[in-house]
Amino acid sequence: MCNRYQQAETDAAKRALKVLEAEVFNSAGSIIHPLGQGEIVRMLNGKRTLSQMTWGFPLILAAARKRAKEQGKQPKPKPVNNARSDKLSSPFWRRWTGLEYRCVIPVKRYAEAYGPIGKMYEAWVSNPGQEFFPVAGLWRPSDEWGNCYTMVMTDATGDAAEAHSRMPVILALDSIEAWLSSPMEAAVKLCGPWKDALKIDWTDDLWAP
Repeated sequence: MCNRYQQAETDAAKRALKVLEAEVFNSAGSIIHPLGQGEIVRMLNGKRTLSQMTWGFPLILAAARKRAKEQGKQPKPKPVNNARSDKLSSPFWRRWTGLEYRCVIPVKRYAEAYGPIGKMYEAWVSNPGQEFFPVAGLWRPSDEWGNCYTMVMTDATGDAAEAHSRMPVILALDSIEAWLSSPMEAAVKLCGPWKDALKIDWTDDLWAP
């Protein structure tokens, strides 16, 4: 589960991910929370393009829809910012797994909460010696928030499992083309745990929603 991350430096991401085009957008903060504006790389008009979108797919739960109807209000969607790799064939996700909806999220480090409920702290996971790591993602247009994206997650192993049982799907640089251009049956095989060493910084900073 990833509910915040620090995005990579834009120029470093563009260089490493071989971005050919960049859409015009206002720079956001480097720490991205759900519903925040983050940078992703997708294929657009045949070129790897840097875009900025809202983090999280909109989802309106049946209970929220019913409650809003009873109150005479519009239902408020919640952001689904993580997509489990083993659920990508489900009805909710599979319509957004086509080639046109694949993307890569340049992540410098991501955070997990640790400690007792009510007094949890931030743990930051990074890839030692690397400027950032590319994370598999999906994007889609939405009526609620415009273009938005979600981060694909998988089971955590090794160092990452110390922070949480799940982790983002980290792609090797030579696997990015396959994620962006392969049929889903092949692309999903890239969605395994990262096997190389990761660094965890157990901070004393309180985890704030």
